Amino acid sequence: MPKLENHNGNLYTNKSTVAVTKNSNKQSSIQIPKIKESPARIPVLSFFTGGGLLDLGFMNAGFDIIWRNEFNPAFARGFEHAMSVHTGCDSHKINNTESIVRLTDLKIIKEAFGDEPIPVTFGIIGGPPCTDFSVAGKNHGGDGINGKLAGIYVSLILKLKPAFFVLENVKGLFDTRKHKKFLDELVQALEEVYFTDWKVLNALDYGVPQNRERGFLVGFRRDWLENNTNFAATNFSSQVKSREEWFPWPKPKYVIPKETYQWPSATKYGEMPQKPVDIPEDLMIGTYICNPDINLSLLPNGKDQFRAKSKKFLEIMEGDDTRKSFKRLHRWRFSPTAAYGNNEVHLHPSLPRRLSVREVMKIQSVPDTYELPSTISLTHKYKMIGNGVPVKLAEVIAGSFMQVLNKTFTFSSKPLTIEHQVALFKEATCEAPKAHELASGQIPHNGRPEMQISAVKSSSP
Repeated sequence: MPKLENHNGNLYTNKSTVAVTKNSNKQSSIQIPKIKESPARIPVLSFFTGGGLLDLGFMNAGFDIIWRNEFNPAFARGFEHAMSVHTGCDSHKINNTESIVRLTDLKIIKEAFGDEPIPVTFGIIGGPPCTDFSVAGKNHGGDGINGKLAGIYVSLILKLKPAFFVLENVKGLFDTRKHKKFLDELVQALEEVYFTDWKVLNALDYGVPQNRERGFLVGFRRDWLENNTNFAATNFSSQVKSREEWFPWPKPKYVIPKETYQWPSATKYGEMPQKPVDIPEDLMIGTYICNPDINLSLLPNGKDQFRAKSKKFLEIMEGDDTRKSFKRLHRWRFSPTAAYGNNEVHLHPSLPRRLSVREVMKIQSVPDTYELPSTISLTHKYKMIGNGVPVKLAEVIAGSFMQVLNKTFTFSSKPLTIEHQVALFKEATCEAPKAHELASGQIPHNGRPEMQISAVKSSSP
């Protein structure tokens, strides 16, 4: 892991403010309206942009992505073409194509803000390459070639000191023992400047027809919270540690749908499985890619697909998605994680072929007006879409940031749980409190006023 620098200097000397506006065009459907540029939108810098799916979610929630970095030249060309078609304007460019290893904070500031004062409120978003943290990938962790990029990304956050940030990655970084130590090191470095939180979310819970678990590490700069919210007026920060969920995470549309509904079993290829009546339409891929009223081949990238050559395309049962590759999707179920690298192949439920690029876009909740150019390979197209955060999930995450920025979310002083009392007491005295002290609330605070704790009637927060 690269050394994480601690920068306590304040780059933000100007007193100008950026107004926050809600996106009046926000819709619950997959279709994303064309984005109207507005100088009032909160500026955001995007790292590891790729296909820009995370960008699309933040744009749709009301943010203005003013600077982007993408090292892969094919991804950069694909992104610029797609965004030009989607938005109807050519202003969405990849501003920097250097490796993040060679980027400096001063260069980024110059490219993003020019000679203008650095805004008081701006954000950074990005998802460092995940193969070193993926169970299905190389699993080298923070010492891997790609894993080190997460540490460099955090170092740049600490240098640039945005008001807020998000680091997105695979579930393995957040819940695998091998990688958890690396995550803890990143969080510890960030906590010197930021109040952080992280959580693993499943896109399926938010109406995306895909079982895709991704972790999000988020943070707000402590001094920004103190100056712009009621954060300083509460004892919130002394009560809640970074990993105890303070961020207003988006409320799931469905509660654990993977286990709640009776999903149909695999059926012989070529048969017509009965459609369940109790499963929501937006959770079944057939709603998007098996609808006889919609000819997907007429949409952008609708005919982009590899030619079917293997006999397996005619033999594998519909819904047999347990194998590592050649997984045939079931039209009335959700898709496995859309990941098309490492020779993983997903087959159409009712046709003897792989999914088309447009069908993958549908599963990733990408708008129909998003088009990848013919000048990049099919492999790059599949990877650009498969590597991204589903647009629906990205949008609700961005909406949670807007709650804090718009001050529609407020920090509250909550009674401490017994567990909190014990943790704080140990921090203050290096020893555990006695049972009678917990019961009476008379826990000595070792001379530290912030450790004074009142009695708690319940263990609920």
